[in-house]
Amino acid sequence: MIVVALVLAVLAALLHGFIFYLESLAWTTPRARAVFGTSAEGAAATKEMAFNQGFYNLFLAIVTVVGVVLHATGSPAAGVALVFAGVGSMLAAALVLFLSAPDKRGAALKQGTLPLLAVLLLAAGLLV
Repeated sequence: MIVVALVLAVLAALLHGFIFYLESLAWTTPRARAVFGTSAEGAAATKEMAFNQGFYNLFLAIVTVVGVVLHATGSPAAGVALVFAGVGSMLAAALVLFLSAPDKRGAALKQGTLPLLAVLLLAAGLLV
């Protein structure tokens, strides 16, 4: 169960790495604007905010991947702690989005499903 949780955590990290790309590197492109539903003017006006927000997603992904690597290389306690911190923060951010922006609930579900499953399976795996 822990291995499945760690695989889901890596998938969540990859998704958040992609979100970093969209927010920090491609924010004003037609593709990113289509994903986030922004106009060219809106994207230009929020470029600095999105750049910063993208790095939050990148750092959560890095923390998660470092946790998986630590777990796999013989430091399971530190690894699990970092994985919980990374995917738990991803899940919390998705929950905030879900609760604060009803029109973005679909995005919140996409952003939060993998972290939720990783948290649940990791916790269950540790209890076994």
